[in-house]
Formats: sequence, C-alpha cells, structure tokens
Amino acid sequence: MKNLRYNILLRPEPEGGFTVFVPALPGCITYGRNLSDAQKMAKDAVSGYLASLRKH
Repeated sequence: MKNLRYNILLRPEPEGGFTVFVPALPGCITYGRNLSDAQKMAKDAVSGYLASLRKH
C-alpha cells in the first residue's frame, strides 16, 4: 500500500484542545485534547475517511 501525506489545519479551541481539519478531504474533521492527540486523531480520521471511500 502506498503511503500518502495530507496537510492538516489545527484550530485551537477556547475551552482547550484542537479541532483538526484535513482540507484535501472534504468533511474530514476531528478533535484532539492536545497537539499529540490531535495528530493521532487526524491519522485515524484520514484512515477512516479513505476506508469509507474504498468501501463505497
């Protein structure tokens, strides 16, 4: 399987944590409690998004 890289945008939230957007994948949005968690959640969100595309 080919490894792909996607840019992410991190938006700090006033109550803490980060909302994560993947601009190349419309609707691919997640949240992380801190930067490390946000990066992990972004990887999970991209994996799920791509799996859904392959399935449908």
